[in-house]
Amino acid sequence: MRFGCVLLCTLTVLVPVLRANGEAAPAEPVPHWIWLAENATDNQEVIFRKSFGVRGKLTKATLYAAADNHMEVRINARKVLAGSDWARPVKQDVTEHAQGGGLLAVWARNDGGPAGLLLKLVLETDQGVQVVVSDGSWKVTDKLVDNWTSPYASDADWPHAEALRALGAAGTWETVTAKSLAEAPTGPTVLPGAIPAEEISLLPGFKAELLYSIPRWEGSWVSLTIDDKGRLIASDQYGALYRITPPAIGADPESAVIEKLDIQAGFAHGLLYAFESLYLMRAEGEGYGLYRLRDTNGDDQFDEVRLLKALEGAGEHGPHGIVLAPDGRSLYIVAGNHTKVPEGFEDSRVPRVWDEDHLLPRHWDANGHAQGVMAPGGWIAKTDPNGEHWEITSIGMRNTYDVAFNEDGELFGYDSDMEWDWGMPWYRPTRIGHHASGSDFGWRSGTSKWPEYYPDGYPAVVNIGMGSPTGVLFGTGAAFPAKYQRAMYALDWTYGKLYAVHLEADGAGYRGTFEQFAAGRPLPLTDAIIGRDGALYFTIGGRRVQSGLYRVLYTGDESTALAPPLVPGPDVLAARAIRKQLEFFHGQTHPQAVETAWPHLGSADRYIRYAARVAVEHQPVDAWRSRALSENRPPAIIEAMIALSRHGEASDLGPILDRLSTLPLGSLPEQQVLAALRAYGLAMIRLGRPGDPTVASLGRKFDAMYPAASALVNRELCQLVVYLEAPNAVSKSLKLMLESPTQEDQVHYAFTLRNAKTGWTIEQRKTYFQWMHHAIAKYSGGASFTKFVSNFRQDAIGTLTDAEKVALKEILEAPPEYAQPVAAAPRRYVFNWRMEDIEPLLDQTRSGRSFENGKAAFAAARCYECHRFAGEGGSTGPDLTGAGSRFSARDLLEQIIHPSSVISDQYADTDFILTDGQVITGRVERETSSTYLVRTDPLAIEAIEVFKEDIDRQALSRISKMPEDLLSTLEKEDVLDLISFLRAGGDANDGAFRNEPRP
Repeated sequence: MRFGCVLLCTLTVLVPVLRANGEAAPAEPVPHWIWLAENATDNQEVIFRKSFGVRGKLTKATLYAAADNHMEVRINARKVLAGSDWARPVKQDVTEHAQGGGLLAVWARNDGGPAGLLLKLVLETDQGVQVVVSDGSWKVTDKLVDNWTSPYASDADWPHAEALRALGAAGTWETVTAKSLAEAPTGPTVLPGAIPAEEISLLPGFKAELLYSIPRWEGSWVSLTIDDKGRLIASDQYGALYRITPPAIGADPESAVIEKLDIQAGFAHGLLYAFESLYLMRAEGEGYGLYRLRDTNGDDQFDEVRLLKALEGAGEHGPHGIVLAPDGRSLYIVAGNHTKVPEGFEDSRVPRVWDEDHLLPRHWDANGHAQGVMAPGGWIAKTDPNGEHWEITSIGMRNTYDVAFNEDGELFGYDSDMEWDWGMPWYRPTRIGHHASGSDFGWRSGTSKWPEYYPDGYPAVVNIGMGSPTGVLFGTGAAFPAKYQRAMYALDWTYGKLYAVHLEADGAGYRGTFEQFAAGRPLPLTDAIIGRDGALYFTIGGRRVQSGLYRVLYTGDESTALAPPLVPGPDVLAARAIRKQLEFFHGQTHPQAVETAWPHLGSADRYIRYAARVAVEHQPVDAWRSRALSENRPPAIIEAMIALSRHGEASDLGPILDRLSTLPLGSLPEQQVLAALRAYGLAMIRLGRPGDPTVASLGRKFDAMYPAASALVNRELCQLVVYLEAPNAVSKSLKLMLESPTQEDQVHYAFTLRNAKTGWTIEQRKTYFQWMHHAIAKYSGGASFTKFVSNFRQDAIGTLTDAEKVALKEILEAPPEYAQPVAAAPRRYVFNWRMEDIEPLLDQTRSGRSFENGKAAFAAARCYECHRFAGEGGSTGPDLTGAGSRFSARDLLEQIIHPSSVISDQYADTDFILTDGQVITGRVERETSSTYLVRTDPLAIEAIEVFKEDIDRQALSRISKMPEDLLSTLEKEDVLDLISFLRAGGDANDGAFRNEPRP
């Protein structure tokens, strides 16, 4: 006899039709809305359990349920009913699953506001009708425990649920009555899952399989590794670890075995199985840093958790990936730009003299992101298996999430852009970086990012474009054609694309090309790994969106035999050997370093010159100062003067400028001219402004070169002549500002001229401020564009004399022009749409929708006021063009209706609680030693000043600036068209807009 019948039958209420003595049957029990407590928290997830038995022979079992907001119901571990609409209960015939009784287990999640579960199970037997209802006898927990669906798992220590409201009682949920319960339609057995594999676009010959659509209670998986038995291990961004045994290739893809690991660890952005341990980089929750998990008793379960290195920094720009070095003896970890280099990092292959190195004053990001974050930015470090000895190997990234080694043993990563900078001269696209020893990729916060031609920075291998980089890997070990075994795979979360990057030698370094390997909507890619079976496994998820685990196989006709290593030509091998020889001296003082490296400062190979300079910089400056100042080869002069500027003293400034003056700038190639101008600037940045005679002499020198034929050279010359206050700096730069063909160049000149205090005529001032007056309306850019222009306009006003302010009064007081958002006619209030109103209809967004009406709905919902979409709209919020590539229709709907459910670190406001009890909430745009400049309204031009001495406490706000009633002026069909419009990314030819009848 079944477990449920023997032990649990006393827990079911029996409602016979007529008692044996002819008395009337007792009243049927009333279901109650139940939850852990009446005051539910936003995004709270809970598990309910209730055992039941069956008396007599079961003829029919019907389950009715509703949840505010989401539920999945299981009977004896079988999925039987799901729903996300509290106002519309659903039912299922569960006769097959309820035979003999057993366990009702329910996962439920609250989006926001009140939360509750209502359930009724009606069991019809030969002995009468038995009813199980939700009430205070149910057990509940907000600990998402393993085996919660099993009758054999104990819930003895779980609290009882709180019964909040009876079915139909006045107040919350009163519209759900016994009648609506009885008339409930048949509902689904599972909640909507991950995108089907057949909807993923792949290169010819490749096939995807969906192995596991991850239930919401198992989180959103963002990192993967593979253990010594070929099993995958994954981490939820906000929770637990899971171990996955993939099905054999050719077997049912859905037969993967999923196991939640019973250990208090997770929240990992990076995972690595090595040295019989699981290494974990925790970046969410509490206790950030590198952990080591071990199985100490051989039971195939991790039971020891040890923190190897605490790290200061967390979240999406915190500690990230971990990889094993090719020699199998050490680990490399990567951290985003909000992660400080901790104490105890003994060694660094990057000279520890990193700094901001901008000649003219910077602006922090105009929306406040990464305000106050200084060099080195994101970094990579090497450590031993016990995490005892640390060495920095590469710096200057914005937010590289993951790194990987190629077959040559070289390290590569995929760094993020700052999409808010789009349209500005300092914007840098997402890029593949070769993280060679001692490299600095030049990310500096705000407007101070280094251009790629700076010789003291390391260039990208290839620029990809806009996106949000996540995992990277090489195809080593994949059962793919040779080209794709050697490829680097780079995952983009924002646009749902997996790129195959093909590297080739570029002297001692690399260059690359890329192609789209896989794409889907939504496909928010998070991590990938090559399995023991030669398949590529990847996950989607992050920020609590729908997560999934997939496998990619090659089914084409090309050979998948192990590809032999590529052997470069002799010139490449020789160049790499030189670079490796020079890298030997990085991070140490060595008597042979200067003699070995110095000849290579003049190499024609940029990567060799860089490695040689870093080797020299690790040696005492007195050992090579005189040699530097007597150098005669132009490339070597530049490198030597950069090194001396970075390590020298103020007294070295004059000799450095004298040595640089020997360079024949008029006959050097463009790249050397750019490098020389950077060396001039760096000398003055590091060692101070020279005396007046030298300033005047240099001003005349650069004025004579300005303007040059090269747009990039002109950018550098502009900074120098403005810094040196050359007589023609204003007139020449103003002319270039007006005549340059690109927006980025015009902004560069306007941004630089804001520093010029002298050399202006009133007419030139008028011309400058007129350009500024029209720029915001004329040009477009990322989320910070408008405020950037406004901020450096204020800087320029600060350089005016009182007489100039009077003469320019009319134009200075005129309100700036702004690009008008896409017009939308006023609409009347329709309905305050909720998830449960629209979610059941989302299948209708796949076809038969109206593109034009979706665009009109986007405008009517005021989305264009804050967001750009397909090149139109405002810039105070994120660009939504790629939203459909990372969010499902349901996730998009949830983000609109409940914008505070998940807030990215990048967009979070700060709550300031002042000592007088006042609360100020807004985006921090600038910080000084005594104040914060806070913008409390995303549409406001002016910000307010908050004095630090007045602050009692502060914390990131959990409330989004985005209103929650944006859909209230839309009809139901408008909302569905809007979702289709967002998912299509502005593509009017998307399949959702085919002329098919609406369902």
